[in-house]
Amino acid sequence: MARYFDVHPDNPQPRIIGQLVEIIRGDGLIAYPTDSCYALGSRLGNKEGMDRIREIRQLDSGHHFTLVCRDFAQLGQFVQLDNAVFRAVKAATPGRYTFILPATKEVPRRLWHPRKKTVGVRIPAHPVTRALLDALGEPLLSSTLLLPDDEEPMTQGWEIKERLDHAVDAVVDAGDCGTEPTTVVDFSDGEPEIVRVGAGDPARFA
Repeated sequence: MARYFDVHPDNPQPRIIGQLVEIIRGDGLIAYPTDSCYALGSRLGNKEGMDRIREIRQLDSGHHFTLVCRDFAQLGQFVQLDNAVFRAVKAATPGRYTFILPATKEVPRRLWHPRKKTVGVRIPAHPVTRALLDALGEPLLSSTLLLPDDEEPMTQGWEIKERLDHAVDAVVDAGDCGTEPTTVVDFSDGEPEIVRVGAGDPARFA
């Protein structure tokens, strides 16, 4: 049964953030809010967490997982960026974008896209997510909380708790954070390719 945490959306309670970090470090899987929509998250080195996300969302091997990072310095440890891409990504973060980039050796191979050796990265602006990442000190392995038969991600913490009670270890309820996932920009070949139009304005990469 998942633990349920009611968190203030703008000033998250440090005690609750600490409890969530303990769950993540103990290889738990959480459902948490971001600045685009709810997501599933686990510790980067948690293989079981990745498998549980795959099972919940019924994902195939070609799915790009996302490393949700605290800041640009942390993001730069896990992906390779040339000068032009560096400037473009930095100008759009924090924000509602996911960037697909070549992975560094800091990223476990099981997270690499099987053909492209890439991984998704993003820096969110949501206060709860940022507090969680600050306290955790490492990225969250993450994927949008969109269930296989649903057309849109769930937006209510109580509904997530009801439907995923035995599939996740904790649900973080910080209110409605919308149904629109991030805009995905693929920079793996050096030039921006819009893979998915979402909450972030794609025009800046046109």
